[in-house]
Amino acid sequence: MSSSNHLNLYSGPNAIQQYFDPEIHPPLPLVEIPQTLNPFYEDGVRIFAKMMSMHPANNVKIMPAMNMLEKNVKPGETGTVVEYSSGSTVISLALASRVYHGIRDVRAFLSNKTTSPKLKLMQFFGLDITLFGGPSQPEPLDGRGGIHRARVLGQENEKFLNPNQYENDGNWQSHVRWTGPQIHKQLPGINLLCAGMGTSGTMTGLGQYFKGAKPSVTRLGVCTAAGDRVPGPRSFALLAPVEFPWRDSVDAIEEVGSEDSFSLSLRMCREGLICGPSSGFNLQGLLNYLGKRKADGTLSELAGPNGILNCVFICCDLPYQYIDEYFDKVRSDEFHTIKNHSLAAVDLYRYDEAWELEPTEAIARFAENDPTKPSAVLVDLRKPDDFIASNVPGSYNLPLQSMNASTPSPFFEADVLERQWKEIDSMLSANTISAYDLACKNVGVICYKGDTARVATSILRAKGITASSIKGGFGALTEQLPDLQMNGRALFQQWSGITDAKNLDLKSELMSSNMGPRHEVLVNAP
Repeated sequence: MSSSNHLNLYSGPNAIQQYFDPEIHPPLPLVEIPQTLNPFYEDGVRIFAKMMSMHPANNVKIMPAMNMLEKNVKPGETGTVVEYSSGSTVISLALASRVYHGIRDVRAFLSNKTTSPKLKLMQFFGLDITLFGGPSQPEPLDGRGGIHRARVLGQENEKFLNPNQYENDGNWQSHVRWTGPQIHKQLPGINLLCAGMGTSGTMTGLGQYFKGAKPSVTRLGVCTAAGDRVPGPRSFALLAPVEFPWRDSVDAIEEVGSEDSFSLSLRMCREGLICGPSSGFNLQGLLNYLGKRKADGTLSELAGPNGILNCVFICCDLPYQYIDEYFDKVRSDEFHTIKNHSLAAVDLYRYDEAWELEPTEAIARFAENDPTKPSAVLVDLRKPDDFIASNVPGSYNLPLQSMNASTPSPFFEADVLERQWKEIDSMLSANTISAYDLACKNVGVICYKGDTARVATSILRAKGITASSIKGGFGALTEQLPDLQMNGRALFQQWSGITDAKNLDLKSELMSSNMGPRHEVLVNAP
């Protein structure tokens, strides 16, 4: 088979159909794995990953999905597709149904033991989901399971199509049609082929293809170890009722557990081959088999005339939907600890540069007496003694226990941010907002150096209050406006537009409240 689109360009009304078509786009990559993943390299073994995950649908199941729909959709009659699937098959059916047949109603029947990320992934792709109890991998003919229920629905309603990947020969024949010829063309010297066995479609199709095209190829199937579970493949016992000719498609079978599958997949990803656990599963099965053949002295019998043993295994899908499971299955020392992890539970609200004002801009904004705009309120977070000694006229003092003049920026010290955020978030409750009459006000927040006020602004904004912080804090305010320290009366006159000296009388009385005082003394009042 040959690609008719060497530039990998797709355009026009059928661009997406062409983008999905294995006959048009270049062959999916076949990549030799690095020696770090190949313990048999010095024995003349070369191992190649067939990256089925690089198809636009990102998983190996797109080939069966396309082939089964092509053979079974009745134009103008089929309106709904329903399938029991753990994820990849039914997602691929949804994509292929829309792209090629205009069918948008695709329903997923699946186990109630399906992980939350996979359920959300199927919701993301627009699937209508129904969960079923019982075994996560029911036998196809078990009347209590979802496979049988999907089959019955397809039989009872002519508008419903149940492709039934477990019984539909279009499943495995897709790999005779596309995947096998691609691999053979890319690596004519192939000696050993390895694939996992779930529905057994991939292994059956590839096994049948090479049985005819190159019978010397050793065909290795991989099953899940008894009592264990890897997403996709099945145990050998669960293959018994599968009617595909899988027994005639394999020369040997290996069993692999979930820990090895996830661990090897993780290693592959870190070496640059991004793939999911079933890909690690396939490679581990291959390595197990090669190890046994080396141990009994028959490894060289698998090689070609040049003494090189070319092996291909299938990379089935991507790892992202299984991330939580990696942390359950793989040793914890494989993952770096997260520094400042405590911050994951605090500082939860958004920031915006527009909410951080330069000192001069802040003075102008909070000195406005425009009756058409919300009144301005300035909240000062500094200690009471510092506030009394020097403050902006008319501001409220709402002191923080977790901050003083020497406290580092919360953005430089994680423990400071954690303490301050928790205190501010608790302090700026509905009661505080009401007591200080902050609702529907233009609220300014000031602290010593500006960063704590920035945190408080984020919290206020999250609570629906229009708030801004003053960049650089009180220190920047006094540095950029020296008159604030030198002549508080003159600055206040200029700032507020008040010229009547009697209105500049100092007020020493603090307004008491259960949240803290409001103090209206002038800056550096004598």
